[in-house]
Amino acid sequence: MSIHPLDPVQALERMMLIRAYEETLIDLHGRGRAAGTCTSVGQEAPAVGVVSALTADDLILTNHRSAGHLLARGADPGRMLAEVMGKRDGYCGGKSGSLHISAKELGVVLTSTIVGGELALATGVGLSRSMLNKPGIVACFFGDGAATEGRFQESLNLAAVWTLPILYVCENNQWQAFVHRKETMLADGIAGHAAALGVESAVVDGNDPLAMFDAACTAIDSIRRTGKPFLLEAMTYRLRGHFEPDDQAYVDRTELAHWRERDPILRLRAKLEREGRLSADGIAAIESRVRATMKAATAFADASPYPGPDALTTDVYA
Repeated sequence: MSIHPLDPVQALERMMLIRAYEETLIDLHGRGRAAGTCTSVGQEAPAVGVVSALTADDLILTNHRSAGHLLARGADPGRMLAEVMGKRDGYCGGKSGSLHISAKELGVVLTSTIVGGELALATGVGLSRSMLNKPGIVACFFGDGAATEGRFQESLNLAAVWTLPILYVCENNQWQAFVHRKETMLADGIAGHAAALGVESAVVDGNDPLAMFDAACTAIDSIRRTGKPFLLEAMTYRLRGHFEPDDQAYVDRTELAHWRERDPILRLRAKLEREGRLSADGIAAIESRVRATMKAATAFADASPYPGPDALTTDVYA
């Protein structure tokens, strides 16, 4: 199954849209028009790179920093904003907020705010695909904090033993809520844990969408050929706090400055400019399109009505 190469200019625009969406959400929250949220600012590259390597048959399970994965999959930013604002035209009818969005039509099975919750659930989804002999793999996004949970070991172990078609993507952003990764694990990463369970893995520059795309294509090809799971560890950094608003008083300023210089958007933009593939006018055109998209998205969300009282008794189990 062939995948078209990821165009770097297109990758840049997708990352810029993700960044603009989350900045819009931060602004709306600051003005009391939306609830606080967990952003993925600085982590746009794994979302764009990995999701671009998936096909329509593939399913996605993600975590509380899900905006990038959804937008990279083709989610409508207007419907996403409407969802966060509790409006009827949101993907879940305004009931999920920003931390639980699912979009069946996009193959996004769920967004879990339980740390590592998606890891356990991906096992079940992968088992279902395998038993029903359905096409496609399962892509499961999680953070380094989830990798310190017991369900990480349990889920990968079962996936290896049962030969499940799951692509595990650890977005190692160095932070576990308000605690630095180095305070919770002695190793520099989590790929070694996967290897110990018999799961093939690779460590990738998580601030380079093209590197992420290439690594994802290799991993997905392996999964499709063998049926066995594969883990990608994307080394990246969370440039904003755990939850908006967050003053990041607990963050080492030198470390933060170091990673800001590695901002995936600025890096790719500089690379394209150096190579003559993108001019100042080209960048301005992308910025203009992104602004227009977010302006229209905000207007759509504002115009969307709130759910009526009858919605209280729908989408419930008991």
